[in-house]
Amino acid sequence: MRIRQVTLTLLFACLGSALAPAQEEEAKAFEFVPLVVERSLFSDQVKMMTKERDEYATNLAIFAGNFVIERKASALSLETARRMLAVALHLSPRNRNALVIGFQLKKGILPEGHKADYSPAVLSRLLLSRGRLLSQEEAEDGKLLARCFVEIAAIIDPRNEDAVFEFEIQRLDHGDVDWEALYDVRKKEDE
Repeated sequence: MRIRQVTLTLLFACLGSALAPAQEEEAKAFEFVPLVVERSLFSDQVKMMTKERDEYATNLAIFAGNFVIERKASALSLETARRMLAVALHLSPRNRNALVIGFQLKKGILPEGHKADYSPAVLSRLLLSRGRLLSQEEAEDGKLLARCFVEIAAIIDPRNEDAVFEFEIQRLDHGDVDWEALYDVRKKEDE
């Protein structure tokens, strides 16, 4: 009986030490560089109603959080989430989902998954359609938002050939979106 107890104790000790590295990996926090959006780059000249801005911001934030969870906070998922949250915060700076998910990621905490209003395929098509409309606006900030929407549409659903094609054409014609310009936007001194 005593030998059996010792054997079981050794077995559990070995299992525990084998599982320890996996548990340490889960406990490691990831690094998410916080966004600073003190003012929106997308002015009121961009033809979108406040409710529409907030709905896009909510869906982008939820998708960003779920994307990070699904991809286990990989570097690529964190960068993609950062882009989506930047657009969300510029659309609606006080959006609950965008602020909460951004805060959690900044603290190295995986957000809880939320049920999205749209599947990735549907959200991709919506963003592409809205991006096409925005690209026809005269305001430069509307054109910037259009480019962001098209790129995100291609990332969300790479099987959406229309989104991928438009993203590649816009990249060839205009270069990459300057995402860094969206990540840190502070209020102007004279405001």
